[in-house]
Amino acid sequence: MAIPDSKKIYPREGDDTIVYLKNVITNPNIEVGDFTFYNDFVNDPRDFEKNNVLYHYPINHDKLKMGKFCSIACGTKFLFNSANHTLRSLSTYPFPIFYDEWEHGIWADKAWDNKGDIVVGNDVWIGFEAVILAGVKIGDGAIIGARAVVTKDVPPYTIVGGVPAKTIRKRFSDEDIATLMALKWWDLPPAQILERIKYIQSGNLIALKNMR
Repeated sequence: MAIPDSKKIYPREGDDTIVYLKNVITNPNIEVGDFTFYNDFVNDPRDFEKNNVLYHYPINHDKLKMGKFCSIACGTKFLFNSANHTLRSLSTYPFPIFYDEWEHGIWADKAWDNKGDIVVGNDVWIGFEAVILAGVKIGDGAIIGARAVVTKDVPPYTIVGGVPAKTIRKRFSDEDIATLMALKWWDLPPAQILERIKYIQSGNLIALKNMR
């Protein structure tokens, strides 16, 4: 049996709409785990950094971090801190950006509010055209509904949807979630995941746990 290769760009033969993101990323402030893929049937998925990671300016040093085995649907957008015009000023106009016009110093912290990195866990599914805002942390195993706007952290194995996104339900019981978080199957070598994949796919948590 062939071992899956996370170093490919196109994991599906003859399909150029899906890429393993780790292998097309060039920005050092974007970190992506093995086997996480992005599907884009509108644009070239290799242009993920340009089309999907927005307002991500180096001056802020903010990062996008995604774990392993995530499924990122077409049109997903990650909006970073420079999209957040500051509310601490008397005006929302970003005067410091236009310093040549207004004889103002380059004070990035006066132009927008920095809410921090966007962190996406492992085995997360983000639906069609969802929007993830700066500072949001999405837990392992979570599901983000199509066109949801995620403004707050999402707990592990939780389904959210809507504008703004709200909890719909947990995927499993608290006990099973704790077991999955302890197992961290996504950190196993691909050969060991292959041995367990029938249990992962069939939802047989007991059998998966007993394969330690």
